[in-house]
Amino acid sequence: MTLGHAAITRISAYFDNGTFQRDLAGLVARPTESQTPRGRPHLHAYLHEAMQPMLTEMGFTTTIHANPDPEAGPFLVACRREDPALPTVLIYGHADVVRAQEDQWRDGLAPFTLIEEGDRLYGRGAADNKAQHLINLRALEAVIATQGRLGFNAKVLIETGEETGSPGLRQFCEDNQALLAADVLIASDGPRLSPKAPTIFTGARGAIMFELVVALREGAHHSGNFGGLLADPAIYLAHALASITDARGQIRVPEWRPDSLTPRLREVLAALPPVESGFPLDPDWGEENLSMAERVFGWNSFAVLAMVSGVPEAPLNAISGEARATCQLRYVVGTEAREILPALRRYLDAQGFDKVTIRHTDHGSFTATRLDPDHPWVRFAAESLGRSTGEAVHILPNLGGSLPNDCFSDALGLPTIWVPHSYAGCNQHAPNEHVLKSLSRQALIGMTGLFSDLAEQGAPVPLTAKAPT
Repeated sequence: MTLGHAAITRISAYFDNGTFQRDLAGLVARPTESQTPRGRPHLHAYLHEAMQPMLTEMGFTTTIHANPDPEAGPFLVACRREDPALPTVLIYGHADVVRAQEDQWRDGLAPFTLIEEGDRLYGRGAADNKAQHLINLRALEAVIATQGRLGFNAKVLIETGEETGSPGLRQFCEDNQALLAADVLIASDGPRLSPKAPTIFTGARGAIMFELVVALREGAHHSGNFGGLLADPAIYLAHALASITDARGQIRVPEWRPDSLTPRLREVLAALPPVESGFPLDPDWGEENLSMAERVFGWNSFAVLAMVSGVPEAPLNAISGEARATCQLRYVVGTEAREILPALRRYLDAQGFDKVTIRHTDHGSFTATRLDPDHPWVRFAAESLGRSTGEAVHILPNLGGSLPNDCFSDALGLPTIWVPHSYAGCNQHAPNEHVLKSLSRQALIGMTGLFSDLAEQGAPVPLTAKAPT
């Protein structure tokens, strides 16, 4: 019996005997909200009481580090070094969850109690990100238990602030390059393209949030006495916003239109199944000459996240003095991040909207990253996952959403392999969040097979000199 077969038999039993579900229930029970102060003690406890004992039992040495951002939560780093001649894998996860939204979950569900209904396990953080890093850690454990060793070196980084933009993470990586040195990042977050088959993505779209503000005067004035005499900031702002795209959402700002959608990337995206959402999509929205996959994985998208003028919940017969919109650009590699807002300033001025003020907000900003989908680590992971699960693997050049991949690809210089263990209909960031049992079982098998193959075959590329530290 090969290592992979034996380890997969072990991990299958871990799921089938209910231990995975019990482990996940214990993690979900910890209300690790990072978007509210009440979550802070639970974030510390998650690292100290849940992660440290689990990793110590697996033969890792663990340390908890303060965040370089004094307002943000700590990091856990765990290391298992077997031989400096072996490859080193860095595994990442995040302990924090978004706000619980307790009063919005449907009857019979509660955010911090794992509840089973058919193929679904409901709970806040079940999909994002507790099941995902639990799957990867237990897959490592299955390989260790099967052969008495891992067969490569491993490091684990668990942060506590991903849902607030990963404050301090990049600085922590830059300050601790020796501690986190590795040959590859293998991590899990986000959704698969389809719940039935593994997905690999190698980067993420960037995201930048900003406000557009039109402030014409102090206070509001009677719309009868002054209507036709005072400019309406909401109308002015609406026209400015409408100028950024056409009526179907096609971006008009020249610098926001990337040139990185190469023929090879289009070929990779053409091989993907239709985008699954669980709700109707709008095929006539976005770039007209792109496929739906190209629009979300290979192109930029502009969105107005919120907009206000006056008092919407209690309108007055008055012309407002100010209007404000919170906006976001999701962008791919090939878009110069530092030029996004200056380009918008030039564009709005050229369109005659000089009264619009642009205010950059730090919250929700991530850098676009992408690893070549033909990279040897991508091929290695795809072949392994396909072999152990019996399913064709979907390969994305980047996730449509955003995550802090630049901390690993840029600050640490690593090839980055993301293998998500959730799906688009999981209600991530919403009430009734859940994971699928069937998907989780397949993910445990896939990751155990991947780590077994790495132990038996070694790295698909020459090792870096710095990795074994």
